[in-house]
Amino acid sequence: MENSKEDYKIQSFDLETQKLLKTALKEPSTVDLEKVSNVIVDQSLKDQVFSKEAGRICYTIVQAEAKHNNGNVFRRNLLNRLQLEFVAREDTRLRSLQEWVCFVTFICNVFDYLKVNNMPMVALVHPVFDCLLRLAQPDSLNNEEEVDCLVLQLHRIGDQLEKMDGQKMDELFYLLRDGFLLQEGLSSMARLLLLEILEFRAGGWMLSDTAQKYYYSEVTD
Repeated sequence: MENSKEDYKIQSFDLETQKLLKTALKEPSTVDLEKVSNVIVDQSLKDQVFSKEAGRICYTIVQAEAKHNNGNVFRRNLLNRLQLEFVAREDTRLRSLQEWVCFVTFICNVFDYLKVNNMPMVALVHPVFDCLLRLAQPDSLNNEEEVDCLVLQLHRIGDQLEKMDGQKMDELFYLLRDGFLLQEGLSSMARLLLLEILEFRAGGWMLSDTAQKYYYSEVTD
């Protein structure tokens, strides 16, 4: 079942790229892993659905490479490319909001899936926080797409991130609280999303049943 899910995610690629990725998932040492990492990042930056799931593909390739020859070529290339995209993040945001949201989704997804000794990768902690802190700035809070992205990432990895750096998480939530209380011009949806994530963290990264019903009936209405 796992393999069929992986195959499904690469259907949007041309046949040659699908073959490259399928080989990388099973026998990574036989393909150009720098090319593979670039293909995955490039697609993640333009395809929001793929960016939410690409971490799983990265995880599978990392595991396969470690099992075959104890290598980490793919992970090294992936981190190098993420570093380049991270450095260019403000330019990306100005050029294309969709690409920026896809980048944040992807780097958070990689953070969620790629572990070293069952712990999140330390190299990704501060870049991920920096992206989320950027989404908590006033200009981003006025954009529902960015608020939605921020809240989704915190639902997914907030608990893990807080364990890695509680002080940074406090800093992020001060911005979110101030944005919710003080910022003018927030849409009602952005305000609802911020209130929900403030309550979500206050509840130990969980929502009570009552709160869940309240927020999700509001969102669907």
